[in-house]
Amino acid sequence: MKLDKKQNRLRRARRGRAKIRELQAIRLSIHRTPRHIYAQLIGSGDNQVLASASTLEAEVRKGIKNGGNTDAATIVGARIAEKAKAAGIDTVAFDRSGFRYHGRVKALAEAAREAGLKF
Repeated sequence: MKLDKKQNRLRRARRGRAKIRELQAIRLSIHRTPRHIYAQLIGSGDNQVLASASTLEAEVRKGIKNGGNTDAATIVGARIAEKAKAAGIDTVAFDRSGFRYHGRVKALAEAAREAGLKF
């Protein structure tokens, strides 16, 4: 049976999420589309969204020209870290959702680290 690109990504994501579940950590989950990038902080036990940021937010949109580039991802990373600090969260597990740690995913992660989020 041949798996398509999305199924392969979701299989990789399941593997990473299983490990995060073992750690009982709050996870910084990201999702990437060609036009936008999204980040959510999800609670360890109850799967509750604690904070979120994306290129769809009005404050982020006025600071960027295009939502599908590394500059936009950097802004979203800093914004999610800022919201995490406001919610009293400083340590998370990075859930890249099966996407390669490269390009926009890497830019978001590094911006969140620079803004003070530990993972």
